[in-house]
Amino acid sequence: MNRSSSIDRKTGETDINVRLNIDGKGEHEIATGIPFFDHMLTLFAVHGFFDLSVAARGDIEVDFHHTAEDVGLVLGDAFDKALGDRKGILRYGHAVTPMDETLTAVTVDLSKRPFLVYNVLRPADTGGNFSIYLAKEFFRAFAVRGGITLHINVFYGENEHHIIESVFKALGRALSIATGRDDRISGVRSTKGVL
Repeated sequence: MNRSSSIDRKTGETDINVRLNIDGKGEHEIATGIPFFDHMLTLFAVHGFFDLSVAARGDIEVDFHHTAEDVGLVLGDAFDKALGDRKGILRYGHAVTPMDETLTAVTVDLSKRPFLVYNVLRPADTGGNFSIYLAKEFFRAFAVRGGITLHINVFYGENEHHIIESVFKALGRALSIATGRDDRISGVRSTKGVL
């Protein structure tokens, strides 16, 4: 079963192509025009073992919002398409990930019922151009288009970079578990028989 996809989306604000292989090795080629975002998507791919290519051009001279949100939309579409009917997958995943002084837990359910819980406190050390609030827009778009219930809980942290990094790493790890296959699951993992 080939769990890969390629999605293109072009609007008046962005032009994005995402190629994804869920059963990859963490190989990546990321170019969004936002270096910090590129770094975060790289961490997501590596820690999730997803082969991921993201090529995005956006109106970053205005701000980073359109690019971050639209990459989330397209990446969510790519996961949804690559997962297909979601038969045989574990469905749930959870990862607790530290980054220096920060500790984050991310829990996912690939239920096709999108929802975002985002418990992230404003850090003492801010000032980067990719904030926890911009990250939230990415995660919301990703969860909605991917059909993912996504809970992000940062227990503590002081440095905004570390907080965002711990979330992207934990998300990759949690999704790697949730997208994993189990031979004991013949259909979808639901007592209803459907997601």
